[in-house]
Amino acid sequence: MVFPLVSILLDAPPRLATVFIAMLPIFELRGAIPYAFGRGLSWHEAYLFAVAGNFIPVIPILFLLERVSNILMKRYSSWDRFFTWLFKRTRRKGKLIERFETLGLVLFVAIPLPVTGAWTGCVAAYLFKIPRKLAIPAIIGGILIAGAVVSLACLGVISFLGITTIRSTSP
Repeated sequence: MVFPLVSILLDAPPRLATVFIAMLPIFELRGAIPYAFGRGLSWHEAYLFAVAGNFIPVIPILFLLERVSNILMKRYSSWDRFFTWLFKRTRRKGKLIERFETLGLVLFVAIPLPVTGAWTGCVAAYLFKIPRKLAIPAIIGGILIAGAVVSLACLGVISFLGITTIRSTSP
């Protein structure tokens, strides 16, 4: 299953593949921006397509998570275990959101680490009962900040843990 997906992404136009990768949980724009740079997109194209792709699943998740999770948890024990685990982990990782609410949600989504992006931010907004009218702009703000941080890291402007990636400016 993974190999056909990799093949499709390698054959897809870089902009489309960047949007698609940014839509995926776990990878989100943290994986899409480095991928876009590797495929030759400029920093502003990489940022724009990754941010757009990362936002696409936000609205459906915020509006459907409760309904879908309730249905699946009632009907299937495996989904019940999954959502119980997901909600427990998100509550544990969501101390920032619990303390600062909407601002905490912005910061939580903005932190460019695995499992702190838009997908988990949507789950946290649901669990901590942040109204959608506040959650949507907060998640967008977090996506914009995360995109800037990841882009700057890929360009070698900032580094994490002493690891710097310097992108070549030659064609």
